[in-house]
Amino acid sequence: MERPNFTHGSPCKNETHETSIALPIFMFAGGAVGNLIAIIVLSVSRQERKSSAFYALVRGLAVTDLLGTCLASPVTIANYLDCGVLRNEHACNFLSFLLLFFSLAGLSVICAMAAERYLAICCPYAYHRWRVDRGFAQKLLLFIYVSHVFFCCLPMMGTVRSDLQSSGTWCFIDWRTNNPPAAAYTILYGVVSLLLILGTIALNLAVCGALLLMRRRTARRPVTRASVRERWRALSSAAETQMIAVLVMTSVVVLACSAPLVVQVFAHRLMMKNDTNADLAAIRIASVNPILDPWIYILLRRSLFRRLLGSSRRGSSKRSMVSQSNVYMYPDVMRDNHVFTQLMCNANVITQLPSNVTFTPYDTESLCQT
Repeated sequence: MERPNFTHGSPCKNETHETSIALPIFMFAGGAVGNLIAIIVLSVSRQERKSSAFYALVRGLAVTDLLGTCLASPVTIANYLDCGVLRNEHACNFLSFLLLFFSLAGLSVICAMAAERYLAICCPYAYHRWRVDRGFAQKLLLFIYVSHVFFCCLPMMGTVRSDLQSSGTWCFIDWRTNNPPAAAYTILYGVVSLLLILGTIALNLAVCGALLLMRRRTARRPVTRASVRERWRALSSAAETQMIAVLVMTSVVVLACSAPLVVQVFAHRLMMKNDTNADLAAIRIASVNPILDPWIYILLRRSLFRRLLGSSRRGSSKRSMVSQSNVYMYPDVMRDNHVFTQLMCNANVITQLPSNVTFTPYDTESLCQT
């Protein structure tokens, strides 16, 4: 069944056939191969097993990008081969659903990754109490997929129709209609996407701010708070640093690729602005996202983090040289190894006791001996 509004546009009107079909084929190959490599890398790496919840979400994002590429790209390529493919109502509805679903699912998964890191670093007690592990992440991914399938199927249930866009190469919801249910759905889709974008940005800023604040406090109190020192040492390990870098870089790519499409949704609905070139540019930028995402996991896994680890080791060696220079300022203490050991033991006991406990040096000595 065909509708009259599907009669406009042609994917070959401004380009030769060979030039126009090369782009979707290249994007399909790049997205499929890159995400397959990323899934294999994430599955066999030992490092990712140490934080299964985060990397379960990363694998979920890679699988989401792979499915989106493998489902949407063949329809686009078929439309370049036969300009009448997307003029079929069912094919147009299917492609519109894919674009709606995978755009929203990518934003939701990256927001879940940011929330997982926020709980792990800023709310560790809640993180352990809620048992945020691989099973929890898999259930969250299942909830995201099921809820988004239902939400993105609403256009095919009659809420809002899908239209072939002016370029003739892609279909999307009719964001220019004045039908109240359709207008409400378009605004709701834009608001949900915008909230996911703002939530991801806020969580990433909170995580980075917490790490910087913790580092500043540790630098000010390097001796008297051994527990804080140990916590920062754990957070600044290669695995934690890698996860934060993967999160930040992936967030930047996903948000940069998804934001133009969200902007166009609001531009069409609120400002009644119709710019076909901006629409086409927005959907092409969104299509680049599955190609860029997997290479973040691949490149940030090995080479860069070995360099970062080497830099951190060089920094720690410089700090150790400074601490050794401080030792020469207290030769009387360091002459007696027993005295130095006793002082370190007393410091550890003091940091582990409640603040309202009072004791004498003899009590501390007895605790150390036990």
